[in-house]
Amino acid sequence: MLHPCLRCGACCAHFRVAFHWSEAESFLGGEVPAELTAKLDPHRLVMRGTESKPVRCVALQGEVGVQASCGIYAQRPSVCREVAPSWEFGEASAQCDKARLVHGLPLLTPQDWIDPSGAGAPPLPRSA
Repeated sequence: MLHPCLRCGACCAHFRVAFHWSEAESFLGGEVPAELTAKLDPHRLVMRGTESKPVRCVALQGEVGVQASCGIYAQRPSVCREVAPSWEFGEASAQCDKARLVHGLPLLTPQDWIDPSGAGAPPLPRSA
């Protein structure tokens, strides 16, 4: 299944990605690459590229709405881990919907999780 986020990237090109500085401190167990961050205030860092307009996270790879992925997916900040795509867990996500609309992308629907190819029909069961 091709995850709908891998055709999107809108969140990474719309929202500021701010998080506690400890997430980039390896001695505290942080995994976010410090070189990809900038200081936002005494307690928070921000992913470079999301601190001002136009927003595009430095870790975003690919083209928004076509093919996109996070270059540090396994090391991404907690705020990125918390954003759920609309309907992945059975309900709409205001953040996902807002970012997609800003980039002119259609909102995700429950069908996107049943038939991620976008062909419009659920896959046929395989015979034994």
